[in-house]
Amino acid sequence: MVLYQHNENAKSQNLPISNSLFSKLQKDILQGKMRAEEKLTEQSICDKYKVSRTPVREALRQLEMEGLIETIPNRGAFVIGFSTQDMADMYELRKAYEVQAVKWAIERITDDEMEDLEETFEFMEFYTQKNDIDKMLNINTGFHQLIYTASHNRMLQHVLSSYQIYIKHSRKPTPYPDNYLAEVLEEHRAIFEAFKNKDIEAGALAMKIHMESSISRSK
Repeated sequence: MVLYQHNENAKSQNLPISNSLFSKLQKDILQGKMRAEEKLTEQSICDKYKVSRTPVREALRQLEMEGLIETIPNRGAFVIGFSTQDMADMYELRKAYEVQAVKWAIERITDDEMEDLEETFEFMEFYTQKNDIDKMLNINTGFHQLIYTASHNRMLQHVLSSYQIYIKHSRKPTPYPDNYLAEVLEEHRAIFEAFKNKDIEAGALAMKIHMESSISRSK
């Protein structure tokens, strides 16, 4: 049985210190706990996160590669942040990549991967009936992760997994409408049916509709 479970604390405990620190800083920037143009010093990060300077330097390098901070010669590192326009652009890019992922996944999915996808969809049905939003959101992420894996394209998998992290941390808390879980389930049902029927065009259309609906729900 494969069921996606996201335990951020457990995950970060198993990461190298620099990666764990990067994840914490990334989350704080995306959630607005560090403001745009705020200066980051190695010493302040060492003090706040109780780490030595070596992992701080590596984490800052990773943040700069992600475009979340900028290092200015003779001045230091400054937060760039993640703007509303950045988020809108990312949603559009994610839509295009998700559609491509589902095309490749329908074409390339193995029997074992298909079994995992079917089982995950059954869990989505179960927790929709239970009206358990937290579990449903968790399994929703897992459903998409299985598609990324089944695309058998490492670069696409990496990009889309990164987008999920950005969306998770950047999304503002909002109440879910009463029909939220039912809508999401039916969108995923259309995607899953395309996998069962090995219908690439139907899968691409179902994913496009799901992504556009996700964008609308995020506003």
